[in-house]
Amino acid sequence: MKQSWKNILAAGICGLSILAAGAQNAVNAQVKFDTTEAINRLVSQMTLEEKVNMLHASSSFTSGAVPRLGITEMVMSDGPHGVRPEHGRDWNLDNNIPDSSTYLPTGVCLAATWNPQLGYAFGNVLGSEAAYRGKNVILGPGINIIRTALNGRNFEYQSEDPYLISKMAVGYIKGVQDQGVSACVKHYAANNQEILRHTIDVHMSERALREIYLPGFKAAVQEANVNTLMSSYNKFRGQWASQNNYLLNQVLKKEWGFKGIVISDWDAVTSTTQPMWNGLDIEMGTDLHMLPNPNYSKFFMADTVVALVKSGKLPEYLVNEKVRRILYVMYRSNMIGGKKNAGSFNTKEHQQTAAKIAEEGMVLLKNENNFLPFNKSKIKSIAVIGFNAERKQSMGGGSSQIRAFYEITPLEGIKNIAGNKIKINYAPGYKIERGAKADEAMIAQAVAAAKKSDVVVFVGGWTHGFKYNVWTDNAYDAEDYDKPDMNMPFGQDELIKAVLKANPKTVVVLIGGGAIDMREWLAETPSVLQAWYPGMEGGNALAKILFGDVNPSGKLPMSFPKKLADEPAHALGQYPGDSTYVYYLEDIYVGYRYYDTYHVEPQFPFGHGLSYTSFDYSNLIISAKGKTADVSFTIKNTGKVAGADVAELYVKQSGATLPRPEKELKGFEKVFLQPGEQKTVTIHLNEDAFSYYNDIINEWVMEHGQFIIMLGSSSRSIKLTGNIQL
Repeated sequence: MKQSWKNILAAGICGLSILAAGAQNAVNAQVKFDTTEAINRLVSQMTLEEKVNMLHASSSFTSGAVPRLGITEMVMSDGPHGVRPEHGRDWNLDNNIPDSSTYLPTGVCLAATWNPQLGYAFGNVLGSEAAYRGKNVILGPGINIIRTALNGRNFEYQSEDPYLISKMAVGYIKGVQDQGVSACVKHYAANNQEILRHTIDVHMSERALREIYLPGFKAAVQEANVNTLMSSYNKFRGQWASQNNYLLNQVLKKEWGFKGIVISDWDAVTSTTQPMWNGLDIEMGTDLHMLPNPNYSKFFMADTVVALVKSGKLPEYLVNEKVRRILYVMYRSNMIGGKKNAGSFNTKEHQQTAAKIAEEGMVLLKNENNFLPFNKSKIKSIAVIGFNAERKQSMGGGSSQIRAFYEITPLEGIKNIAGNKIKINYAPGYKIERGAKADEAMIAQAVAAAKKSDVVVFVGGWTHGFKYNVWTDNAYDAEDYDKPDMNMPFGQDELIKAVLKANPKTVVVLIGGGAIDMREWLAETPSVLQAWYPGMEGGNALAKILFGDVNPSGKLPMSFPKKLADEPAHALGQYPGDSTYVYYLEDIYVGYRYYDTYHVEPQFPFGHGLSYTSFDYSNLIISAKGKTADVSFTIKNTGKVAGADVAELYVKQSGATLPRPEKELKGFEKVFLQPGEQKTVTIHLNEDAFSYYNDIINEWVMEHGQFIIMLGSSSRSIKLTGNIQL
């Protein structure tokens, strides 16, 4: 364990994939000793009541056990960014039990690293801490496509692009499961908004489903061998996702060969026979309406199933098939017949991983005239302005919230780096209160701090909230809520403009899960840094970037539009729909596929991110091999400091039978280089890189013809192009 963390954090991080592969092979080998006979034997020894007891919750975060046969409860845990203990088998926001854990950056920050090895490292921390706490399932990663900037859960999800999601999610899942804990990829499928998520019926073309919304889940199943999957709340084409025959039986289990467990989202099940027939394996929920004495035998997939089987209205083989899946996962994760991993908890290595992800995930959006990094020897005072500079974020967001062992705020991080030689003048500037307008007294205080300081660091943006506590009215990045618009809340636009007028030497640091409208102040701001929700070490990571101890290398995993009306879901599609239907009329044109095809200028393009050094791309060589190709090129650090760039490879087909986007991401490589160093990189493109889903014949097709290969540092910054005939 310690050795793998050294590999993660050392310069030779690529060696981690070898360890991951070896560990996964060991798990597979263990399962291969043929558990079928053992599973069948256990099933034959169970009563009907015992089997059905395994198909539903036994508490808020456990499913039923069969103690006499040595089958324990399956213990599940939120969230995807840190392990909660759920003391008393329930998550109580108001308990006073010490339950702190490693607070990792949120999923969107992980995706912004564009570093799959860090995806593995992220999952490894979660798996290790889950094992330490006796958890069997981590309810993550969340991988739903970022379709609209308003989605309150974008901070938890990862990208607008299915290829990037797939690469990051596979690493995450393997990292968790190599620790003997099951990952639970969610939410399957089309859970792309929080508002109306319990009522809407999502409709989209089969092509959009296959090209945009399913690839991440398919990769989780076929590449990462994920053990469990969570269905979503919404309907899909007229049928609830938790009982959707097409999604669960036809695609997931038959077409993709998923062998694991389908778990419902909490309280998402609405009937008995459809989930039983259509592929759901475990019904979970909190049974809040029965508190303080919940009766889990009254769930839809509980006593009612027993009665239906005994009356001959439901075949027992349906129950048996679900129990076999549960037992398969239990064997695969050493819950039965194996030695459980002891795990480790909030170690220094875990904290260093949180720091590394934050450092690589923050994105330098703008840096006019090399305003950043700050020179410690020339700066005597810094004004730190904005309530987010001192606000801790770990307890926000919904199912993602945890109690962090500690959390370094931006203000603390800046103080840690600045030391005693630089004076810090702090002013909150605004208060977090829904509907709050600019507070003149607070603005005046902030302006005074700006005027007497050499430079200003404004820390603002979005904030977490959660409907079950006092932050209800401030739920911007939160489960079960969407943002009302893209405008900066709490009067921050007025505050930033006043601060810029007082001191133009201002960097704006944005906390939050995605895009915000910057039009009122962007042109006058020399530098902008997207910090996401960067976890327990986020403040230190931010300060290291501001002072140049760390060279930023993050890239946007989604496009930032100038205004909400520019987004495809709002310009071409439908959002939020009504209480019944929402139609994805933008089809496959999500994110940069829309902006680049329809020539709409984003504020910042997909894949964008600046560095304190510069890179040169050259020597593009494309070699076709049947239906595949190898693309090699040279990348050189032409600046004066070490840094990393993400080489992004896009493909465009000329003359396809059906319309295709201007470009599609089909490969990337994050390359770390010393000043003056150069490397030759080769990216392999398989048949999938050239194929698209023809929904006239309902097949993936690869058409012969010319393809354009584009290599660059963002979807709008293409450095090299070449043609290939396949």
